[in-house]
Amino acid sequence: MMYQETINNIETLISNYFNGIFYGDVDKLNTCFHSSITLFGDINGADYLKSKTDYLDGIKNRQSPHDLGEAFKMKIIGIDVMGKIAMAKLHVPMLGYNYYDYLSLNKIDDNWVIVGKIFTHVE
Repeated sequence: MMYQETINNIETLISNYFNGIFYGDVDKLNTCFHSSITLFGDINGADYLKSKTDYLDGIKNRQSPHDLGEAFKMKIIGIDVMGKIAMAKLHVPMLGYNYYDYLSLNKIDDNWVIVGKIFTHVE
């Protein structure tokens, strides 16, 4: 597969991830993650650790940034690919937070999925 096609596939995955978060679309978001992902973070000094199920429940049970009238400001800062693995650095400002996400990606069964997520809020 050509490098640009790989980048396009990863960008599509991240776009689905962004849209799932922004619109509260847990079905779309669910398809972005590997089944055994664990999410780690730091929010104002408080540790964050959730399973995929708990994370998606949180998304489902909150008002989405879209429903709250927020502007979509999420963007990809960088993507680094080596074979069937990749890292993506994202800026995800929403809900009063200034999040930065680092996503570990893996190509499994010919599809790119998020296998790890760490994130933090920066003042």
